[in-house]
Amino acid sequence: MAYLFLLAAISAEVIGTSLLKATDGFTRLWPTVGLVVAYLSAFGLLALVVRDIPVGVAYAVWSGLGTAAIVAIGAVFLGEPLSVTKVIGAGLVIAGVVVLNLGGAH
Repeated sequence: MAYLFLLAAISAEVIGTSLLKATDGFTRLWPTVGLVVAYLSAFGLLALVVRDIPVGVAYAVWSGLGTAAIVAIGAVFLGEPLSVTKVIGAGLVIAGVVVLNLGGAH
């Protein structure tokens, strides 16, 4: 169940981060409200996750997969250029998460 909460926390964080540009520097009400709700949800869920998963592993998975997802969303939906460097960087972040999980965290 903790890993389902972790996926929900990642999803909420990705939604919040995706809304950052739409807030226009926190000058637009509804995107800002959505961002705040998404981030509060993400951190609330992450707090539940760390009851059962070591905080280092939970945070690594949360931030690593969230980063990779944001790179993809930026490229597909926000018109950001996708370079070889970005793809390699996202791959390295994911590789780091895998290594942390293989390091005996469970």
